Amino acid sequence: MSKLPAPPADGFCARAWANTADLQQAIVEHPFNAALTDGTLDRDRFAFYIVQDARYLVGFAQTLAAAAARADNAEDAAFLAGAAQGALIEERRLHAGYVAEFGLSDTEIAGIDTSPSCLAYTSYLRANALTEPYPVLLAAILPCFWVYQHVGTTILEATGGAGDHPYQAWIQTYADDEFAEAVLAARDLTDRVAKSMDAEMQQRMLQAFTRATEYEWLFWNSAWIKEEWPTAGFLK
Repeated sequence: MSKLPAPPADGFCARAWANTADLQQAIVEHPFNAALTDGTLDRDRFAFYIVQDARYLVGFAQTLAAAAARADNAEDAAFLAGAAQGALIEERRLHAGYVAEFGLSDTEIAGIDTSPSCLAYTSYLRANALTEPYPVLLAAILPCFWVYQHVGTTILEATGGAGDHPYQAWIQTYADDEFAEAVLAARDLTDRVAKSMDAEMQQRMLQAFTRATEYEWLFWNSAWIKEEWPTAGFLK
């Protein structure tokens, strides 16, 4: 397990994390993550989450690819493109394992609607990719890296790395050294780009980071309540 070093105190990331500190704590303490930590999270909720997350990752990967196309240098483009590939391949491999474990058929998966929160979050990221400047896009992408690493390492610390934990594979994915390196790279890239921006652009970046972090909370909550469309009853 890798605990991330604190970001430079004078950088954008330190300011963004401080601005969302209470929300970060609320995410860790959310009933979904509390139940995931102690192993009591029921499988229906986790299965719902896995289906939503697989769909979210498609939009996240598309957003990363868009950021890669707009990167200022080859090294940054390679990192963002590689992260897009990881979202589509490595993490979805974990999802496929859980789907097989739960015995979900393709028909059952197709019968689970994309939740309002999942659609809203992916739409928000895609909108940033289409309409916002590159620095703002980076800030909108960052919470998905950083929040998941924070949640994963916090849960791993709480469980002591118990090998018999029912969700150990998920926990380990977001608490391992390789993912921590990706988070550091995303954080360093965002800090480096923000450093050359004026106060107005940095404020826009902060707003994007904050909103994406709010969507992270909404995503966990939607899995906990197995969120449905409130309008479904009006449709045939």
